[in-house]
Amino acid sequence: MEEIARRVDANPDGVHRLLRLLSSYSIFVEVDGRFALTEMADALRADVPNSLRGIALLMGDPRHWEEWSLLTESVRTGDASTPKLRGMSIFEYFDVDTEYRAAFFGGMGNLSALETQPVAAAYDFSGFDTIVDVGGGGGALLAAVLQRAGTSHGIVFDDPSATAGAAATLAEAGVADRCAIEAGSYFESVPAGGDAYLLKHIVHDWPESTALEILKNVRAAIRPTGSLFLMEFVLPDGDDPHIGKLVDLWLMLLVGGRERTSAQYSQLLEAAGFRLHQVVRTESPVSIIEARPR
Repeated sequence: MEEIARRVDANPDGVHRLLRLLSSYSIFVEVDGRFALTEMADALRADVPNSLRGIALLMGDPRHWEEWSLLTESVRTGDASTPKLRGMSIFEYFDVDTEYRAAFFGGMGNLSALETQPVAAAYDFSGFDTIVDVGGGGGALLAAVLQRAGTSHGIVFDDPSATAGAAATLAEAGVADRCAIEAGSYFESVPAGGDAYLLKHIVHDWPESTALEILKNVRAAIRPTGSLFLMEFVLPDGDDPHIGKLVDLWLMLLVGGRERTSAQYSQLLEAAGFRLHQVVRTESPVSIIEARPR
């Protein structure tokens, strides 16, 4: 116990009491006053498949706790409270506090990685010639899609800072020869002429007017016979539990964004010039919302 406390610069008694509690939830196991890893604890390691270390670090970050301290304010006003806390938007704050930026996107990367394969496996994209991943970041989703759609071509579209690792990801997946990386802002325009556009956890980040602006940019670019795919949490009606209901509150706090029901997505898509075609469930909490130009 003393060795663990020394390594993390903490009080030995405090560390013991924390590990004792976690052991009662099978995160560790206590044997003769010593603590060992369990299978559940393996998820906290950085060197294992499907590691959740990043999201665990984010959930425990004091700055994350600060954001939730203003939940009452956001519920009262309906507006994001993080800009009031930081004096700027969360995205501007990431440029100031790069340590928190790393923690935040490390956690989001953890969750996104768990969703990639279930999303790619849930829909057959092989019928599309050109697939544009809008806000595609490091290219992991498009790489997984192109591995299954062996004759399709793709474009990863995002800010240059977000696509820094995309070339390596595409090469490792063996799809670099069928994929381009283009820089730009989806607030202004997106690459034209694609017949499938993927937006994974993009629309939910923004208030209604901004989400509509992004979708209208896609509508202006997509082929008349193309399909738009939103990869998002689709909230169930009624009292059924869903992780998206918690994330919805977090989005309200951070950016004024929101998760939506199928009916709410249908309304948003109609306003942007699309019609909802279907909602495809995946083996993850994320669903695929397919819409087509109308």
